Amino acid sequence: MTFSRFKLQTHHAVFESMAKAGYNPVPFDVSEPPRKEFGDLTCNVAFLLSKQLRMAPPKIAQELIEKGIKPYLAEKKQQGQFSFIESVEPHPAGYVNFRFNYAVVAKDTLGYALESPDRYGYVDYGALERVVIEHTSVNPNKALHVGHMRNVILGDTLYRIMKAANNKVTVLNYVDDSGLQVADIVIGFLYAGFPREPPDGRKFDQYSGDEVYVKVNQMYEKDPTLAEKRKLVLREIEEGKSEIARFAAEITKRVLDEQLKTCWRMKVHYDILNFESQIVHSQMWSKAFELLKKEGLVRFEEEGKNKGCWVIEAEGEEDKVVVRSDGTATYIAKDIPYAAWKLGLVPDPFNYEKYAEQWDGATLYATTLDKGTASSFEGGDRVITIIDSRQARLQRIISQVLGKIGTDAERKHHHDYQHLGYEAVTLSANTARALGIDIGDRQFMHMSGRKGIYVGADFVLDHLRGKAIGEVKTRNPEFSDEQAGQIAEEIAVSAIRYNMIKQDLDKIITFDINESMSLEGDTGPYLQYAFARSQRILEKSGTAATETTTAAIDYALLKGEAEIELIKEISKMDLVVEDAAKSLSPKTLARYAYNLATTFNIFYEKVPVLRAQDAGTLAARLALVRALGIALKNALSMLGITALNKM
Repeated sequence: MTFSRFKLQTHHAVFESMAKAGYNPVPFDVSEPPRKEFGDLTCNVAFLLSKQLRMAPPKIAQELIEKGIKPYLAEKKQQGQFSFIESVEPHPAGYVNFRFNYAVVAKDTLGYALESPDRYGYVDYGALERVVIEHTSVNPNKALHVGHMRNVILGDTLYRIMKAANNKVTVLNYVDDSGLQVADIVIGFLYAGFPREPPDGRKFDQYSGDEVYVKVNQMYEKDPTLAEKRKLVLREIEEGKSEIARFAAEITKRVLDEQLKTCWRMKVHYDILNFESQIVHSQMWSKAFELLKKEGLVRFEEEGKNKGCWVIEAEGEEDKVVVRSDGTATYIAKDIPYAAWKLGLVPDPFNYEKYAEQWDGATLYATTLDKGTASSFEGGDRVITIIDSRQARLQRIISQVLGKIGTDAERKHHHDYQHLGYEAVTLSANTARALGIDIGDRQFMHMSGRKGIYVGADFVLDHLRGKAIGEVKTRNPEFSDEQAGQIAEEIAVSAIRYNMIKQDLDKIITFDINESMSLEGDTGPYLQYAFARSQRILEKSGTAATETTTAAIDYALLKGEAEIELIKEISKMDLVVEDAAKSLSPKTLARYAYNLATTFNIFYEKVPVLRAQDAGTLAARLALVRALGIALKNALSMLGITALNKM
C-alpha cells in the first residue's frame, strides 16, 4: 500500500522544488519508467519546463535536482518525513528518476498487510457514494449461455471492486417478464403440446430455451394460427390479470430460479430483482412522462412523419418517438423511467419482498406492488448499466435525457448515468468441436438463442469442472471425491471468470476451454496455483511463519532483486484498486493479479525461502510470502475467485 505514498511524496518533492529552484510551477507527470535501470518512478517535469526556460531538459533536470529536490528532501528527512524516497538522479535524456528506500517500503507494506490482512488493498476512493450496478438481465425463457457470462461476470466483478473502493453498492437484475420471449414459451406449454416438466430431467431453464423456445419459433413459420395466439398471449401477459398471465408468471419464476442457480454457482451477488411487468403496472412511465413534459424534453409533433407522436430530441441523430400517435409507448418509454428510478429522479412505487437467500448468505429482494417487507430503494448517486455494445445508442439517448433534468447542479449529478458496454463472446473452433458442434472450417462460432446455436453456461462449467477434477485427483490422490469435486468446482469458476475479466471490453472474446484451464500462462487457475504454492511454503515452515512478531522482523534483510520486485508489486495494490474503480476496468485488477502471481513465481524459483542462512532472513522471507498470500487472496476475492490452499 506504500507505492501510492511514494508516488505522492515524489510529486510533492518535484512541485515544491520548482519554487526552490526559482522556476514557475508547471503541471507534470510522475509514472513508472519503462525499464528498471531508470529507477522506480520517473518525472517528465524538465521537458515541460524547457519551453519556459529555453534550456535543454537534461540541464534543467540536473539543476532542479541539485538546487531544489535534494535540499527539499534533506530538509524533510530531518523532520522524519519522505522516508520512502531513497535517491534521485537525472537521466541523460532529461527525466528525473527516483528510487524507493526498500527497507522502509518493505516494513510499511508488509507490516500493514500482516497486521490488517482483511483490509489490505481496500481503499476509500468511493467515500460511501451510492453506486447502482445493473447487470445480467437475461430474458427469463432460457438458460444462460457463455455469451451471457461475460455480462454477469463483468457486472459482479465491478460490484466487488466498487465495494473494495468503499462505495455503497446496490446490484440490480432486470427481469423482462412481459416480453415476446416469455410469450413464446407460454405458447409452447399451453398450445403446442410441450410437457410442463422436462422429460429427460434437464434443468427447467435449459428445457424451456433449448427445446420449447427454439421449436415454437420454428412452428410459427408453419402454423399461422399459432403466431396469432402469440399476440393474444402477449396482451394477456401485459395486462397481468388472467389465468394466462398467472401461468406466465409461474413459468417465468421457474426459469429465473434456475438462471439464478447458475449465477450463484459463479459466485455472483444481487440485491434486487426488478420485474418489467411491475414497472409497467406501477404507472412509473406516466409520472416520468409528466416530468419530461414539465422540463420541456418531449414535444408533440403537429406535422411530418411523426405527426401525432411525442418525440425526444436526440443529439446528432433523428428525433426518437416515445409515444406513438395511437397512444402506445415505445421501448425507450420503458427504459427512461426505469433509468430515472435508478437515479432516484422519480418516486419509488415499489415495495420489496424477500425472494431468496443467496450463496453468500445475503438476502435477495424482489420488487412487488403488493405489501412488502423492506424499506424503499433510495436510488444511486451513480448508475452503471452493463449491457452489450449494440445498445450503446439507446443508452446514450437515455443519458442525454437524464442529463437535462433539473437545475444546473442537479444536471451535473444526473450525468452519473453510465453505460458500460462490451463486445460478444464466440467459441473457438477447438471448443466447438470439443462440445460436439460442427462449424465446418470456421475459426470461431457466433451464438443465437432463437436458433438454438449456443453453449450453455452450466455446460461450460460442467466441462471445465470435469477437466479439473482429473488434475486435482492426480496431484492429490489422498483427496476424497467430495474434496476433489469442491476444488475442481472452484477451478472451473476461476477459469471462466478470469477468462471473461482479463479481456478488453471493446474486443470480441473467442473462448477456448483448453486455454482457460491451463496452469501456465494468463489464466485463473495459474493465479490460484501461485497462491497454493505460497501456502505450501508456509505450511512446510511449520510455526516459523507465524511465531516471529511483525515488529521483530528485520525487513532490511530483503534486498535481493527478486525480493525487491515482489515487495514493489505488493505495494501497488491500493493504486490498482483505485484505478480499476475510477476507470470501471476489471481488467486492470486482473492484470495486477497476474503480475503479482508471475512476480511471486520468479521469486519462488530464485529465492530458497526455507534454506535461508539465518533465522532473521528466514523470518523476513516468510513474512514476504505471507504478505504476498494476503495481497493475492484479496485480489482474487475482488475478481470473484477463491484462493485455494491446495489444488
